[in-house]
This record gives sequence, C-alpha cells and structure tokens, in this order.
Amino acid sequence: MELYERVLSMKFKRMIIGLVLILSILCIFIASIIRKTPKTELDIVAVNDIAKTMEEQWQFLNLHKDYNRSDNNTDNNVDNNTDNNNAYDYLNIMSDKYEMDFSLVDLEGKLLYTTSEGITQNLNDAIKHRDTIVDISSNGKIAGKLIVYNDTGKMVEESRNNLIIIFIGCSFLLFLWGISYIIYMNKAVVKPFNQLKEFAGSVAAGNLDIPLKADRNNLFGPFSESFDIMREELNKSRENERLANNSKKELVASLSHDIKTPVASIKAVSELMYIKATDEKLKKQIETIVNKADQIDLLISNMFSATMEELKELKVEVNEEESTILQDMIYKADYEKKVKASPLNPCIIKCDKLRLQQVFDNIISNSYKYAGTDILINNEIKGRELYITIKDFGNGVDKEQLPLLFEKYYRGDNAKGKNGSGLGLYLSRYFMDKMEGSISGMNIEDGFMITIVLSLA
Repeated sequence: MELYERVLSMKFKRMIIGLVLILSILCIFIASIIRKTPKTELDIVAVNDIAKTMEEQWQFLNLHKDYNRSDNNTDNNVDNNTDNNNAYDYLNIMSDKYEMDFSLVDLEGKLLYTTSEGITQNLNDAIKHRDTIVDISSNGKIAGKLIVYNDTGKMVEESRNNLIIIFIGCSFLLFLWGISYIIYMNKAVVKPFNQLKEFAGSVAAGNLDIPLKADRNNLFGPFSESFDIMREELNKSRENERLANNSKKELVASLSHDIKTPVASIKAVSELMYIKATDEKLKKQIETIVNKADQIDLLISNMFSATMEELKELKVEVNEEESTILQDMIYKADYEKKVKASPLNPCIIKCDKLRLQQVFDNIISNSYKYAGTDILINNEIKGRELYITIKDFGNGVDKEQLPLLFEKYYRGDNAKGKNGSGLGLYLSRYFMDKMEGSISGMNIEDGFMITIVLSLA
C-alpha cells in the first residue's frame, strides 16, 4: 500500500507541475495580448493632451469655417496664415501620435477641425454615437467642444479578434500539453504495464527462466523488481518441488519393487505347492495364500499408481484393441473363480490394457471383499460405445454414501475390519476418464452393479 501511495503521489505531483506550467504560459500569453490593447487610462491621457493642445492653440482656431485635414491648405477652408497652419498641423500630429480621430466644434456647433470626413462632426451625432465630448476653454470660458470618435465597431472587432487569438493560443497550448501528457503516460504507464502484463502471462504459462526486462526507474520500477523476485522464488520452488517429487517417486518405486518381489515369489511357490498337493484341505489353504498374495499385489499397485497420479506422472496410453482381450482380463481378475461372463460382442475398443486390467482387478476384488457372492458380467454395444455391467448380489452401498464411492481414500461403513486403502475405485475412475470412457455404480434390486463404458474405435 505504501508503494502504491508513493507511485500515485509522484504521478499527482507531475500532473500539478504540468498544469502550473501550462497556466503560467497562458498567463504570459494573455498578458502579451492585453499589453497590445489600449488601456482606458492611456485614452484619457491622450484626450486630455489633445484638449490641452486645442486650448493652447484656440486663438489660432477661430476661423469659424469647416476644416478638413485632407484639404487644410485650400483657400476655401483656411487662411494661409502661418500660425493657423501650424496649429492645424500640430493637431494632425496629435491625431497620428495617439491614433485617434476627433473633431472640434465651437459653441454654435460649427465644425472647426476634423481628422476625417467619416467620423462624427456634430454634438447630436456624438451623443447618439456615445463619443467622448470634452469642453475646450479659452480665457476661462468654454469656447468649443472636442468630440473624440469612439469606433465601437472597430473596438468590438479588435476585442473579438483578441479573444479568438487567445482561444486559439490556449487551445494550441492545451493540445501540446495533451500530446505531451499522452506521450508521457504511454512511456511511464502504458508501456511498463503491458510489459508487466506479458511477464505475468509468461509466468502463468510456466516460463520462469526468462527475467523481466523493464526500466526500473519508472513508476512501475518497484513493481517490476518485485515481480522479478517473485519469478525467481517461484523458479526455486519449482526446482525444489521437482527434486522432492523425484525423491518421492524413487522411494515409492523402490518400496513397491521391494514388496512385490517377495509377494510374487510367495505366489509362485504357493501355486507350485497347489499343483503338487493331494490333500484337499491343504489345497484350500494354499489357495487362500495365493488369493492373499494377489490382494497384496493389487494393493501395492494401487498405492504406486495413486502416488504417480499425485506426481502427475501416471501415464495412460490409449490404443485400439480387439474386445477379445477383455476375456483374459476378467479371467486374471477372477482369482476366486466366482465370475460368470456372457460372450463378448466383437468390436474394436479404445483402452490401455494395463490400466483396464487394474480396473477389472479393483472392481472384482471389491465384490469379493464386500459382497462375497457370485458375479455376473454382461456386455452390450450402444452406438459408438461398449457397455460392460458387473453385478454382485450383496447388500449394496448406502444411498448417502453412494456419491462418495469413487472419492480418493473413501471407505464405507462396511469396510471396517477389511483390508483396503480406498484407492481402487478412485483409480478406476481416473483410468476410465483417461481412456475416454466412464465408470459408475448403482444399487439394484438384488445387489449392486458397476457399469464400465468403453469408446469404440
């Protein structure tokens, strides 16, 4: 959580710095625009300066004739008096200096001077146009009026243009900031995140030998380092697990071999004794020894298979076989000779002979152990499957315990006092699933029935 908060804090600080920079640039830009716009104070100064000049030159501006700066040298409008010309020239200079248009009228409204024909030239129009009107005094008395032309349309146009320039400038700066931020986010967040995502997928797929190649100095640097450490630890754990499994496999294989070898010897000697025996009572005893040897052998096989299954090394190789092989399997499994099997339907089945033999061994052995009755085996082809039913005539399985019948290490209430590991039916289901078949059990009217389903080739 601390690392996450640190990353967010760094990210937030960079965003704030970026925004402050953008706002600073905007302020500088707007200030430069505003600086180019005439201020109200400057206009007032200009008007006062022009008015003062007119008052100073009033004695020379008393011609009481229309005057236009464009023809101020004509005989019709102005005397050729040098002082008069100098006064008007000075007003022209003032107009150019302040870039302002204005007119001068006397108290009777007579136009004395104007900078342009297109501007307001009388008081009524000036009032309507909202022009600036300033009194011009001479010898302590009001002698005329200064009309400063307010070009409202021009001002509005300039203001609109300034706003457009500001808007475009702001938009451009924001666009640049957005592009820069996108580039930064792609480099600092998106690209490292995608690298971590690909790395996580690689680790999930089991590729623990490939280190994470990423910049450790970005926002995801601490996460990248942690992920790589996790990979190394997982790789070590996997290697340790592999070594432990190998040791376990070797131990189980050794024990299985060490137990099976004397059991096989006991069975071989017992079978030889059975052949040579003439006393029926002795034969029965020898037969019991052989049966117990078979039970021990099956038990050891189941335990070994279960261990291999846990280690993910229990192999099932499915091949196409003739159904006639099932007769030999049933015969080998029926060491107490209690099975009555119907003729097998000729077909080609998919199976692993070794594992299917274990299935029959486990089922028939369970019937011997828990039912102790004769066993009936029938078969039927349905579609692309061969159904084999194995029935006994015992007490069956409790309804509540029936769903647990194929669970690992499960043994029912009727298993007390009987040898077993609870692995037989579990392994049988495992083998049948791997052989693309199935196995199930159910109580019937007069006993219990196991159904084996084999796929046809």
